[in-house]
Amino acid sequence: MKPVVFITRKLPEEVVLPLQEKFTVRMWKSESESVPRDILLKEVAEADALWSVIADRIDKEVFEAAKNLKVVSNLAVGFNNIDTEAAQSKGVIVTNTPGVLTNTTADLTFALLLATARKLIEAESELRKGNWKSWTPMDYTGMDVGGATIGIIGMGRIGEAVARRAMGFDMKVLYHNRSRKIEAEKAYGFEYAELDDLLIQSDFVVILAPFTPETKGLIGQCELALMKKTSVLINVARGGIVDEEALYDALKNNQIWAAGLDVFEVEPVDPNHPLLTLPNVTVLPHIGSASIRTRIGMMNLNANAIIDVLEGREPENRLV
Repeated sequence: MKPVVFITRKLPEEVVLPLQEKFTVRMWKSESESVPRDILLKEVAEADALWSVIADRIDKEVFEAAKNLKVVSNLAVGFNNIDTEAAQSKGVIVTNTPGVLTNTTADLTFALLLATARKLIEAESELRKGNWKSWTPMDYTGMDVGGATIGIIGMGRIGEAVARRAMGFDMKVLYHNRSRKIEAEKAYGFEYAELDDLLIQSDFVVILAPFTPETKGLIGQCELALMKKTSVLINVARGGIVDEEALYDALKNNQIWAAGLDVFEVEPVDPNHPLLTLPNVTVLPHIGSASIRTRIGMMNLNANAIIDVLEGREPENRLV
């Protein structure tokens, strides 16, 4: 009997075909809707491999239901949706998709920074509504990016890629990370800063840290109070790193100037979320890695990892 692979979202035929040639592949019918919990538990009970997305909660209950599961391959760099301790206790390999999305996510991060700083979404919306009647001296004015100071929280591969882009805008680059990036400091002039100092000095604070127990709620009321009134917060990491209630208060009270968010604590975000009522918030639907080439590349990494594990080889990008 062929090993069984269950895929939790409908994926393009070309990335699924290599698996179909080797294994029995079952795939949830929808590209946009999460697989229902009862179906996930039923399918994983027979699966040898599970191909998951960041919206899937792969917790202890899932691993307890699995009888033959050997690998979970997650379509993301982040893996906070997976209980890796439960996976390890059951001897299940977990893989992710780092590297391939570095430049794409860095591009999106800088695009969101620019859009937020220069009020691009607001200006475009006003034009489409017919509200642009005449040139005025101060309408749609934003913050300069060139020559400003950017503070990057989380200086991994994506953080360094964003920092290199910032150099093209003559920005001063500060960063905060668990470990110093000495080679990057020497090569590019990036400066390490303690978190409080970074928040105090930066015109743009960009969050690119992984979501961990240590980073949960990292940016809250106290941290936001350290930022300049003219500063902009950009989050392209995970929503739970920022206290959304504290951020709402800081933005509403003009404690900071604006925020650009690609992520939220609960996704998809409720259309009635308080942050969406504020004019100084630019929002995107978690599209950091959303280019055609990158998403296909991520899927190919997942497929290859599943094939490697089911054929007895060590997969790339193994987490546990």
